[in-house]
Amino acid sequence: MKRLDLWSYEIGRAGPAALVVPPVIVLLTGLLAVFGGRLGSREGATAWMILGTVEAGFPLVTGIAAASLIGRDHAVELQLTLPSRYRVTLLRRLAVTFGWTAVCASAGSVLFIATGWWDVLPGTPDGLAGQLTWLAPTLWLTALGLLAAAVFRSTVAATTTVAMVWLLEQIATDALRGNAVSRWLYLFATSHRPVSADWLGNRVTLLVTAILLLVAAWPLLGDTERVLGGETE
Repeated sequence: MKRLDLWSYEIGRAGPAALVVPPVIVLLTGLLAVFGGRLGSREGATAWMILGTVEAGFPLVTGIAAASLIGRDHAVELQLTLPSRYRVTLLRRLAVTFGWTAVCASAGSVLFIATGWWDVLPGTPDGLAGQLTWLAPTLWLTALGLLAAAVFRSTVAATTTVAMVWLLEQIATDALRGNAVSRWLYLFATSHRPVSADWLGNRVTLLVTAILLLVAAWPLLGDTERVLGGETE
């Protein structure tokens, strides 16, 4: 199979939600950015809503998409005979899913900045550091989704894990931010104001632990027969 055909196939296997939802988030935030001032909400409130959508929306979509990557190949016996390891196939799909989200999130951030809403938020990091607003939590939930899929071998269990962690961090904001340990792994440290002095440390910690989660998933994904047989057990 030609490389272009291979990547086109993997784009299709990534799933419609992973391809459609990220640009929808960009569209919604764009509409809010353009027409937010006419909706009757205060400038600051609108800006924080846009920021919260960017920081929380993209991670949830990509994390759930990563958690559901396993189990989409119905011809299991055929997959087991292929020369390419299944985890390599999964990584290609993960690259498609995360890469497309990154493109959409970057476009949304640029629109956010270009329309002047970013300047409304006091103390919010800008420039390249500002891109960590969505990048760090998105990569972390994506890695968690892939690891959960590898451990549970069940799409339902893996996606539920991602959704529950996301929801818990939304609900228990004060408790997580107030704890000396959990604040370093808090996903939404930018949009839940005020932005603290250890924001950059929080973002770096998320990136590092995301890599560790991916490393933990790697050997589990190497057992192709175990992974592909999980949904049928």
